[in-house]
Amino acid sequence: MNDNAEQQPLIVARSYPENRLAKAFVTALTHEDAGIRHRAEVRGQRWREVLAAMAAGRLSVGSRTPVVGLPPWVTPEVMRGGFATGTASAGGPLQNHETEAARGFGVPAERRALFAYCLTEPGLAWLWDRLDSSSYEIGVPEEAALLTMAWLVRHGRTSAALGLVAELEPFADRLRFLPRPAGGPTPDATEAVHRHTVSDAVDTLIRRRPNAAVETQREALAVWQPFGDELLVHWLRTARGGHVLELAPDAGWLAKGEVLLSRYRLLAAEHPRCAKHRNPKENVGILRGALEEVVAGRPLEARRLGLLRHAVQSMVRRRGLPGSAAHMALRRCQAEQAALPSHHALAQLMLRRLAVLPLETGITHVAPLLGPVSKEESRETGLPAGAVVPATISGVVESSLSAPLSTLVERGVVPSAEVMAELVPQLVAATTAHAYGDETLRGVMAANYRAFRNRRSLLLLNLERQVRVEELPWVRAVSGQRSALPGTSDGEGPLSVLRQLGELAVQAFPGTLLPNPLVREFGALDRQCDLGAPFVEELAADIFMGTFSPKFLKAARIAGDLLSGTLYERYYGIDYAAIRNLAIVETGESLTRSYGARTSPGFARLCAERAGPPSRSWSVAANGAVIEQGQILTTHNLATLVNRVGIAPRPGWADLARRCFVTVCRRAARVHHNPRPLGTIKDAAYAWRQMMFHLSLCPPQEQRRVIAGLNDEAARHATHVATRLAPALTGLALVAEGGIFDDDGTADTGRAQRFTGWSTDGHWMQ
Repeated sequence: MNDNAEQQPLIVARSYPENRLAKAFVTALTHEDAGIRHRAEVRGQRWREVLAAMAAGRLSVGSRTPVVGLPPWVTPEVMRGGFATGTASAGGPLQNHETEAARGFGVPAERRALFAYCLTEPGLAWLWDRLDSSSYEIGVPEEAALLTMAWLVRHGRTSAALGLVAELEPFADRLRFLPRPAGGPTPDATEAVHRHTVSDAVDTLIRRRPNAAVETQREALAVWQPFGDELLVHWLRTARGGHVLELAPDAGWLAKGEVLLSRYRLLAAEHPRCAKHRNPKENVGILRGALEEVVAGRPLEARRLGLLRHAVQSMVRRRGLPGSAAHMALRRCQAEQAALPSHHALAQLMLRRLAVLPLETGITHVAPLLGPVSKEESRETGLPAGAVVPATISGVVESSLSAPLSTLVERGVVPSAEVMAELVPQLVAATTAHAYGDETLRGVMAANYRAFRNRRSLLLLNLERQVRVEELPWVRAVSGQRSALPGTSDGEGPLSVLRQLGELAVQAFPGTLLPNPLVREFGALDRQCDLGAPFVEELAADIFMGTFSPKFLKAARIAGDLLSGTLYERYYGIDYAAIRNLAIVETGESLTRSYGARTSPGFARLCAERAGPPSRSWSVAANGAVIEQGQILTTHNLATLVNRVGIAPRPGWADLARRCFVTVCRRAARVHHNPRPLGTIKDAAYAWRQMMFHLSLCPPQEQRRVIAGLNDEAARHATHVATRLAPALTGLALVAEGGIFDDDGTADTGRAQRFTGWSTDGHWMQ
């Protein structure tokens, strides 16, 4: 489900939260991991809160004010799927920093008392000290409210401060507006960002436990294999002609046997991981059991004697006589393997190295942390000097690297567009905050933005829009302090950042639909530089309302300005001239309102017509086909990035087209033996559409070269990939040579197919 769509339909049933509750209950009841069981139990309790609030009428599902009595700016606690639980993220019991602040202020441990204290002279002085030292953190946006109020008072904006207090005061007893303490200022993320903090890396390493299988093998090699050799040598002293017990054990042999058995009992108590030595059917178990009988003075029965002789012979035959060159080489190799430090031990070493770094930041230089064990560390920890940090541990450290986003992408720390979208708010927060001239206010607004971007999106109906950061009362109160940010003259301006991020997303993750959180950040930057670029979200097919906001038509017109007359227009059968005329006609009063929101009926009608004959009943697939046509007409932000933002990815359009086709092939490979292939086919079609966009920007000769090489690329993958993609490749070649598809998207009696992802009657790729 799309958790950020602004177009949402239909009546929400109780089935979704009920299903999530049932799933959480089963996990809490049956999962083998205690931590996962506990998290599932907490999750189940929250789903129960959702259902209880729905039943009691305290929730208005689908509204941007889902919790009755709370205004839209209050951050709701939101579960998966966009369902609010009925409580505020800034509510609940007092947190530690609030309790400590109440103790320090000398006031009751109540939120209203804390709020009132901050409106006194000593309270304002405390807030001003936080502002000056930047020693605060903002976990939820509400925690920036009192800091903003204090800034307004200090700078003589008394009226704005009083207005803000009046808006916050009704919720002073329920919500925490007090900032959290921090050890120092948060670094400016204009240049460097990090996916995880040092604290995150430490937590991950602390949770690492010794690998039971590896430690069992280490015990076998270091303890039980050598002990088995001693037992074997002891029995061989009674052998003659290859058969043990041909020579009668003497008193010395029996005494040595008693020593071995005593040591066995000590080893078994100290090293309990291995079980083979306790198995009476294993060689070591047979040798040890027979020794116990003989030392006790009991003669071995024929069957046990036969087992003993067979065990001795098999051990000698398999590894050679103890003391032989082959046997010694084997044991030496096994001893070296057993002596290698465990990953758990090296994780403990890494914790020592990380202990000197600030916990709540990323790591600027990871190379010194990843070096081999030094001699000093060897003396302190017992680890062998020169031991290398394994990839499983170095990867944890590298995930906390603080560097430019492009560097994180290049090093694989950011492996997908979705992960990139998680980090972009750090950059956007710093960039948008530069509009505030005052440094202390800039810090508060940057921290507020980062916290706001952690706010989970709501399930919205009736074309309602997610709350924007500009709607928060404390942000509105200082809106007059923003200065115009030059988009092109300043290297740190929002347009420059938008262009860099757009280029990075397109060139690093070709064939991937831009995720909604990333589109949202593009929109925030666009508003800062007043570019007017229409960035459109991916809409959810299961809750689509059959209409589009006007920005979709605007984006389609921008696409037409770029792609009119190109391969893209011909392949998808688009009439961009008609779209341009529609955009001219459908302005001002021509735009209609549905559910109180402006819509573009002409664009919705066009997408529905292109999707094919309407189905007799509502279906997700039919909705998806309409939405996909909207993505085709708009290019889902690619044309906007090129034609309005001005991105120019370095690899060039031909290289991007080839890489998109590689993504198409990988996804087509997953269709084989896939019981539910339609989602994979849809993703492959999205990658194909991006390939068509990049191809259309290539010069004709280069375009022909790329198309000519696509069959060879398909042949590099599994055999069925080329077979499945053959209709699409035939269709592309046909259009590139001047041909056209029929109205149903086929040609050459079905041998050529236009590749789209959604279908209401089965997809040809299946």
